Amino acid sequence: MTFLPQEIIRRKRDSARLSAEEIEAFVAGIAEGSLSEGQIAAFAMAVFLNGMTPEETVTLTRAMTASGRRIDWREANLPGPMLDKHSTGGVGDKVSLVLAPVLAACGAFVPMISGRGLGHTGGTLDKLDSIPGYDTAPDIARFQQVVAEAGCAIIGQTADLAPADKRLYAVRDVTATVESIPLITASILSKKLAAGLDALVMDVKAGNGAFAATPEMARDLSESIVSVATGAGLPTTALITDMNQPLGRSAGNALEVWESVELLTSGQGDPRLREVTLALAAEMLLLGKLADDGESARTKAEDALASGRAAERFGTMVAALGGPADFLARAGEILPRAPVRRAVQAKVAGVVGAVDTRAVGLAVIELGGGRRRVEDAVDPAVGIDEIVPLGQTVSAADPLAVGHPADEAGAEAAAGVFQKAFQIGETGPEPSPVVHQRITAEDV
Repeated sequence: MTFLPQEIIRRKRDSARLSAEEIEAFVAGIAEGSLSEGQIAAFAMAVFLNGMTPEETVTLTRAMTASGRRIDWREANLPGPMLDKHSTGGVGDKVSLVLAPVLAACGAFVPMISGRGLGHTGGTLDKLDSIPGYDTAPDIARFQQVVAEAGCAIIGQTADLAPADKRLYAVRDVTATVESIPLITASILSKKLAAGLDALVMDVKAGNGAFAATPEMARDLSESIVSVATGAGLPTTALITDMNQPLGRSAGNALEVWESVELLTSGQGDPRLREVTLALAAEMLLLGKLADDGESARTKAEDALASGRAAERFGTMVAALGGPADFLARAGEILPRAPVRRAVQAKVAGVVGAVDTRAVGLAVIELGGGRRRVEDAVDPAVGIDEIVPLGQTVSAADPLAVGHPADEAGAEAAAGVFQKAFQIGETGPEPSPVVHQRITAEDV
């Protein structure tokens, strides 16, 4: 039976429940290239506005997984579980760059398939593209070889891994259809199921810099992903983590890589970034049966970071994927730098009580550190760092952050946006843990 794409779009526009055959036909059209970007965008907007049932979401996930190849790791005979983590995205979220080598140092294998920037958030692949020579799109054979050698490899979707998601992902980024639970669920899990994982841990961000702005939406998304993944045979746990301020002290591709290198090589860094990384690592080690309980899992992850073994794994991964062999030792020289460096000063004295994290992310895009259109190039050097955390006391003219724009005009524009993003008052916010909640299959 032939399905007209415009009829499928119309039915979802009118809140109808799509059949499995309709969803599969539409996904096949995305993957084959027979659907236009306009049709894909219209479908995405219809789903964004009217949602999908759990059954529709499962079908969409399976169809997108089946649109390409699924990696089978059994022949590789690797002496450890295949584990991965995925974040729903945030500003300054460079956790993957630290977490993957930490897990590799603990005996896991991490075939991490990541994405580019989406909406106002940064993308792991864009960060890695700031490392000269690093190949984010190797063929599957090389990907498997690097995972076996380094214990981890962070790459993007190849042409034959969930190709329908790759095209839909790019369209969602520029059509204001990112914040859809069914589309987020299917996008994440189609890639993860194609990667042939043994277990997955989700980092679901919640707050004003996340796609899930409220705790309720974050929980709904966590439950959706855990439920669909578990139903597809992939053991999954989700942690809901805070995104009411940038994660770490930097936002911008090369700047975030540098912050990650500092954490890997010293074992120390921004407390919130370190805590999220270790909390996720502990969950993954538990799911992968590499630790007996939460305490021993946490200790194992901390030791991998503090001993330098995680840093070694990161260096091996970078070199194996075409980056400099001495990257860890010379990252400060190798990473691109913006020609302008400008402090963003506070206008009044007081305590940093809130930050509009989304505005910070959008400002980085305006500097050239993200995309407005699918075809836009990204400037890896621009961004912002030395961001003051919530609760910090500042005096008038103290720096709230340091901007790294491409020119003086960008410096002036960015400074104004960044200053408005920080709210300074007489008191700070109530202390809040960076990990809000844990969702397991038993909870859904």
